[in-house]
Amino acid sequence: MPYAKKESDKRILIIGLGRFGSSMALELINHGWEVLGMDSSPRLVQMFADALTHTVIADATDDEALRQIGAAQFTHAVVAIGSHLEESILATSQLVDLGVPDIWAKAVSRRHGRILEQVGAHHVVLPEHDMGERVAHLVSGRMLDYVEMEEGFSLGKTKAPKELIGLPLAETRVRQKYGITVVSVKHRGAAFTYASRETVLSKGDVIVVAGRTEDVERFAEAD
Repeated sequence: MPYAKKESDKRILIIGLGRFGSSMALELINHGWEVLGMDSSPRLVQMFADALTHTVIADATDDEALRQIGAAQFTHAVVAIGSHLEESILATSQLVDLGVPDIWAKAVSRRHGRILEQVGAHHVVLPEHDMGERVAHLVSGRMLDYVEMEEGFSLGKTKAPKELIGLPLAETRVRQKYGITVVSVKHRGAAFTYASRETVLSKGDVIVVAGRTEDVERFAEAD
């Protein structure tokens, strides 16, 4: 029976219930989404049958199977198939043909990701690759956390260096010197808040900065 269309857009089809797909599905459930989990493996579908809103055993490369479950009625869909490249590409192509407006697809390499974009995926994620890059930045420098927003532009969380302590940010000329912007600050014992030109940092404060990746890395190495 097709999955009926509803007015709410907090409904998502997740194809592939491996580690990546299942963890995403469970997190979305925790945030109040309705999740239809789809996999060709009866074992995986059975494993998550009670945790997800709906589950179905089906082949995502079969356009008729996708039509029967009402895939075209979803605003959001995720192709979380990673190890079988042909299945991943075909499933993504089928969703594009059905007119799903927001398609996310998992890639295992940049080449795989480019192909997924070429067949019509709106968003491509490389979880293993991105996590490897992120950890490399954390291991090799002083950053406490790191997120690449897009190629060449990043957010970095780090402790405030000595040269920024005790002065309003406007007087530190940090943007002119490093090419980054301090966007938020966490004072000792407080929550993160927006940084302004008047913000004065203290020893032990944690800040989040934004800028070109190389500038964020250079700033994180400042004493």
